Amino acid sequence: MSAWILPDHIADVLPSEARHIEELRRGLLDAARSYGYELVMPPMVEHLDSLLTGTGEALDLHTFKLVDQLSGRTLGLRADSTPQVARIDAHLLNRKGVARLCYCGPVVHTRLDRPTGTREPLQFGAEIYGHGGLEADAEVVELAHRCLVDAGLSDLQLDISDVRVVDAVLASVELDDTTLAAFHAALAAKDRAELAVLAQPLPGAVRSDLLALTDLFGGVDVLQRARAQLQPSPALHQALDEMDWLAQHADGMSVSIDLADLRGYAYYTGMRFAIFSQGRRGEAVEVARGGRYDEVGAVFGRKRPAVGFSLDVKELVLAVAPQALGQAVRAPWGNDPELRAAVRQLRSEGHTVVCVLPGHEHEVDEFQCDRELVQSGASGDWVVKDL
Repeated sequence: MSAWILPDHIADVLPSEARHIEELRRGLLDAARSYGYELVMPPMVEHLDSLLTGTGEALDLHTFKLVDQLSGRTLGLRADSTPQVARIDAHLLNRKGVARLCYCGPVVHTRLDRPTGTREPLQFGAEIYGHGGLEADAEVVELAHRCLVDAGLSDLQLDISDVRVVDAVLASVELDDTTLAAFHAALAAKDRAELAVLAQPLPGAVRSDLLALTDLFGGVDVLQRARAQLQPSPALHQALDEMDWLAQHADGMSVSIDLADLRGYAYYTGMRFAIFSQGRRGEAVEVARGGRYDEVGAVFGRKRPAVGFSLDVKELVLAVAPQALGQAVRAPWGNDPELRAAVRQLRSEGHTVVCVLPGHEHEVDEFQCDRELVQSGASGDWVVKDL
């Protein structure tokens, strides 16, 4: 085996793809800034108890651990940036009002979270702290949509769910954590047979509602069906009403509802969403996910509303059309002051100028030079001509 083989699901990014990733990264951050989001840069490594405290505990199996040679304490490589951003909001910024924060940086996973993923995503995210209303939810969804459209995606589908629906259905019964986790798993898999077995000891109305949830997915009409089929409660109808409101404000996307979707149940406290695009082979591909997680800052001593979304820029590159290689000006290498001045002028104007090193005049360059800097025979000036 070669010593240069990388670990499974870890890969080098070569020039053309790296350029595309970087262009997308810049575009995403510019889009977030246009909405008033401020950039933060959390560290790649920090104390493990900070990374995995509270809602971050779900990331334990995804987090690489190591020992700090200076302090002897256990450190972790971040597997998600949100707990870090919550710490920044709670302890470093500590603002009374709204804080809009964004970030873009690598995270590392010990295992894949999806079959076609990487263990080293480049995670971009945007989060709002301090506002618990639907307006913040709608802004986050709108920004996610804007980012994906700017990246070149179209025909996007917004899938909405809310963990409070299941909470409302189970509100009248007491379940231990193990049993509750089993219900969540059966609902997420829409396994009616398993759900029927688990729900056998429960009151008939609760059992009926749990089984009904497995069929409550589809278009926005699902919300009306849920009102008719599920036992009414203020908590249930608040969740349904808020999903309805959000669906009506999801401009530019088709909307689907899935009331049994419990991915990230331990993390989210209310609405959660995912945005899907069509992959290059026609399959549905999740390109962004997010929701409301109002408990995220509690472990840092400051519990306040929070909502946001994130995406993997590396996966986004695979979902959008490949970009053409950049055009450039080909120039000879030389010490002629006028030549060097002409090259500097072109670069200052935003052009890419590739100086051909001696002996490599006939090699192909990846920038696909469509122009050439040549010396005019009549005047001796350096001018750009089409190739």
